[in-house]
Amino acid sequence: MTPKEVDLFIPCFIDQLYPETGENVVRILEKLGIKVFYNPEQTCCGQPAFNAGHWEPARKLAIKFLNDFNGNRPVVSPSGSCTGFARNYYPELLKDTIYMNNFSKLKPQLFELTDFLVNQLGVKDLGAKFEAKVTYHDSCAALREYGIRYEPRELLKNVKGLELIEMVDSDVCCGFGGTFAVKHEPISTAMAEQKVKHAMETGAEYILSTEASCLMHLDSYIKQQKLPIKCLHIADVLVNFDQGRLIF
Repeated sequence: MTPKEVDLFIPCFIDQLYPETGENVVRILEKLGIKVFYNPEQTCCGQPAFNAGHWEPARKLAIKFLNDFNGNRPVVSPSGSCTGFARNYYPELLKDTIYMNNFSKLKPQLFELTDFLVNQLGVKDLGAKFEAKVTYHDSCAALREYGIRYEPRELLKNVKGLELIEMVDSDVCCGFGGTFAVKHEPISTAMAEQKVKHAMETGAEYILSTEASCLMHLDSYIKQQKLPIKCLHIADVLVNFDQGRLIF
């Protein structure tokens, strides 16, 4: 049965740096006739703390996540990284606690946006228009932790005027990796340089991805080097169903 209502989970990077992307996700879902609920009490999923080895704070955030989203509705997020983290690592954080039953109820209801559109709603064409050459970056977490590869490309294939050109090593890390970019800055920067180089070799005007964190990292390098290419979240492309106008 096609869901008529969803809860929206907005990751930290989108909440703090790219709120317009979150708003565009709402526009996309509402275009499809879905009622969107947003819990203003929501916060971080706990992934940064977990990856840094701070499991107790991460556990508290996981419990808060379960309190914020009870599983009565699908939880949709414009991030395979955050959603994949909750799906795969909450069991480790919540093992032998009273919260595992809550998580077992919620887990089947956690969806990254493109997965939800293609595999839950059966939507592959939003009627979007975006006249540009683009290339797509497969985020490590979205590809390997969550498991999306086909879904974003299927949606982009049906955007009018859009030409998707695959870059070399689209599935190789961009160098962000959360605290990795801080702890190993030279390596992180070199990885961003390589990713952007491969993207520019395609002749694309934009690098697209499902992950705002990867795009932030690449965009920082692009702006520092004053390069003629831009970064966009896939939701910011799919929302362009309003007579082809960009909605930011």
